[in-house]
Amino acid sequence: MKIKQTAGRDALNDFAPEFARLNDDVLFGEVWSRDELPLKIRSIITISALVSKGLIDVSFRHHLEMAKKNGVTRQEMAEILTHLAFYAGWPNAWAAFRMAKEVYADGDAPHGGMFGMGTENTAFANFFIGKSYLKPLTDPKQTVFMANVTFEPGCRNHWHTHHADKGGGQVLLCVEGKGWYQEWEKPAQELHEGDVVTIPANVKHWHGAAKDSWFSHIAVEVPGTNTQTEWLEQVSGEEYAKL
Repeated sequence: MKIKQTAGRDALNDFAPEFARLNDDVLFGEVWSRDELPLKIRSIITISALVSKGLIDVSFRHHLEMAKKNGVTRQEMAEILTHLAFYAGWPNAWAAFRMAKEVYADGDAPHGGMFGMGTENTAFANFFIGKSYLKPLTDPKQTVFMANVTFEPGCRNHWHTHHADKGGGQVLLCVEGKGWYQEWEKPAQELHEGDVVTIPANVKHWHGAAKDSWFSHIAVEVPGTNTQTEWLEQVSGEEYAKL
């Protein structure tokens, strides 16, 4: 996912425009946006490097906030800083903990994007591996049904098909995190915030989160004739691990 950063230009564009460009366009626009490492891992690496150097300043707070946004939980951050204390120095860890307590004062970052994650999707739990959460956005008695579905890391639904004699199918609007969509006998498609997936009727498929990321999408039920969802076999752990 491409990261848009403006901090360099906001602070230094008049004084050092080239430094500002390198910060915003190269460091964040290219390095941080490379797909080889998830954003959560990049945040952990950056936090570790800054603590090791004793750079507990405004930029460190920014990276703590980014780590929280990228899915590093309060419990994970506490464990990371405790581990670092033995390698980077006790005073550095103390300073980092003081700032981390402020950043995580309101708990972990919420999931579900701008619509929120809703409640645990217990009604369809038998058709998911891992926990999912559902927040209905519209009333199906009044209009097209739309719901925000949030998957914890590693969660995915079973293979399934949206049957219809005419019309039907589903549209996914990705709103947070990283996930996967796959149609039967086709390669899996990696999904990011802003992606749109059009699922035709009568096509066997599955979708869910990546192993290391929460994922949310709005599911839009396309109107049709004699529509129904047929739930099929699980996506095997071996199959999923290859992604």
